[in-house]
Amino acid sequence: MNSQNLFQRLCPIFCVFSLALSFQISAGSTIEGKTPEVPKLRCVVYKDDKCNSSIEHCETIQECDSEMPHCFTAWRNTSNGIDIMKQGCWADQDMCDQENCIQSQKITSVPFCCCNKPLCNQDITPINYPPTSTPSTTGTDTSSTKTNPPEDKLLKTLLYSIVPIIVLVIIIIGVFFMWRFYFKDNRYMQHHQLSTGDPELDLPPSPHPLRPVQLEEVRAHGRFGVVWKGIMTDQVVAVKIMPFKERSSWMTEQEIYKLPHMKHDNLLAFIGAEKREENLWLISVFHEFGSLSDYLKGNTITWSELCKIAESMTNGLAYLHDEIPVARGLEGKPSIAHRDFKSKNVLLKDDLTACIADLGLAIKFEPGKSPGETHGLVGTRRYMAPEVLEGAISFNRDAFLRIDMYACGLVMWELMSRCSGSDAPVEDYQLPYEEEIGSHPTLEDMQELVVMKKIRPSVKDHWIRHAGLEALIPTIEECWDQDAEARVSADCVHERLLQIGRTLNVSNSTSHLLCPNQETTHYQISTISS
Repeated sequence: MNSQNLFQRLCPIFCVFSLALSFQISAGSTIEGKTPEVPKLRCVVYKDDKCNSSIEHCETIQECDSEMPHCFTAWRNTSNGIDIMKQGCWADQDMCDQENCIQSQKITSVPFCCCNKPLCNQDITPINYPPTSTPSTTGTDTSSTKTNPPEDKLLKTLLYSIVPIIVLVIIIIGVFFMWRFYFKDNRYMQHHQLSTGDPELDLPPSPHPLRPVQLEEVRAHGRFGVVWKGIMTDQVVAVKIMPFKERSSWMTEQEIYKLPHMKHDNLLAFIGAEKREENLWLISVFHEFGSLSDYLKGNTITWSELCKIAESMTNGLAYLHDEIPVARGLEGKPSIAHRDFKSKNVLLKDDLTACIADLGLAIKFEPGKSPGETHGLVGTRRYMAPEVLEGAISFNRDAFLRIDMYACGLVMWELMSRCSGSDAPVEDYQLPYEEEIGSHPTLEDMQELVVMKKIRPSVKDHWIRHAGLEALIPTIEECWDQDAEARVSADCVHERLLQIGRTLNVSNSTSHLLCPNQETTHYQISTISS
């Protein structure tokens, strides 16, 4: 039995024992700290106004009721000694919580003592007087035991109340550190392949056995999890760690990556997927520059860099969208829609070429098969196409690919907004529509702006003074067209970028640049329901 299984078996026992111990201490403190409920006591009863020297044994024994659960004696000090005035039952008081009748230290005109044991008021202990028997006693001196004053009792009660709380806190801290020791030490976790009773969770064999991964630092936070930079033997890797509640996204992403023909220069290189205790891991190649969004926040780009990023990005998106048919017994690749395309999900390599990542919401379209249960309103609000915002999409392949192209137009606008190719100063980086509706738009904000007002991110005047940027404007406008069927495909955008980059010849009407075979492209047009 390994240490983890041993802990899993012993932890419940330890917790139950700890709680029982805490309860026992608390119960003990309650019993110790409160005034004991004394059964009916028998007390000596004496009244000097009812007795005289001619009557022997004038005192009697009385059984006290629950409202008078203590015995008392009151006397006066005379030159001849102590003269008992009254004895009997007494009401509940803290100073009576003692076995012997010891005079109260409170200064009163009449000396007084009370106690809680049967016939305890028969012998009294006055202050500055030795123990003295009452007139009715037969002369047997009984030494009284001094008890703690009420202040000591209060301290005792407080201690008994606080100790269980301290013990419980120590137990909780102990259990936490035991749990952390066995389950949360992710700084260096030994690899174990995912294998569960659920066959849906078992992964196909990786190209090579995954090795231990050492997590170095957090590099990004996303909707589905946290991305770490890690070391896998001598290779730097990116590790996306997701909570188990994101199992659906984790399953989708690895399923997409494991499809045939998914190795492409402009798609993030996938290494493996694992289930580690309560977390789900996706391991991929690490790219130091991070996301396109993060890069544009801190850097401007030249025209040539814009072309390189845009060409590689649209090339990756076109490959994702494209369907590779089965041929000569080889497996084909289905058409795939990303469904959450944005600058945050485009990574930059060291040479500033782009690769597309984060396929947790992607959907594949296999010939003759239904795409399964698909929710239309997914993705990031800021990048949602008009038909998504108004809930009027058709659940077919072309509809989803056009949604990706709308978002692609917004990402290309982000690239243009940070390009230093024109003669005007480059403005600070902003997300699409940030100028119009701020950093945290609601769904209603986006619906009003994009669907009802049909507003798009502003095209800057100085872009027109740069031949390349001017040539790109019609393309991004066709990407985000209000009419989904009028949007250009990723293949078309990629071809246009190559043409613009090669020639920069805008003497012809670049707004009417056609992609090769655009009229006969295999992306069939289908009506979008409204």
